[in-house]
Amino acid sequence: MFNTKITVNFFDADPAGIIFYANLFRFAHTAYEELMLNIKTEKNYFFDNDYVLPIVHAEANYIKPIKVGDDLDVKVIVTNLKKSSFELSYSFVNNNVEVAAAKTVHVCVEKEKFEKSELPEELYNKLKPHLT
Repeated sequence: MFNTKITVNFFDADPAGIIFYANLFRFAHTAYEELMLNIKTEKNYFFDNDYVLPIVHAEANYIKPIKVGDDLDVKVIVTNLKKSSFELSYSFVNNNVEVAAAKTVHVCVEKEKFEKSELPEELYNKLKPHLT
């Protein structure tokens, strides 16, 4: 499991003062980026690589309102790890109460041919400890 924090800013909200629904995916992607930086792979899987990891599926559940000023604890876990893909689950917690949840599925794609490929062994091994 990987943990990070995100503060909900004014620009994240809609006129009702709660987050605009799409911003939950931005929060999830921010947590994903922090996870990838935290696992410290030798390659930068965002830029310096022969592979990309596009999101092919995303879903979210909005459990309670998330408001401007909320400090969210974000928990990221790997819920599925296959040879060429992985699934991340995100739990967004405010004051010890889960307020939202999300999932993303990432597939390894070879940049040059843009075809599905196996995850590099190093990345697979770095994600494995976060698998539950």
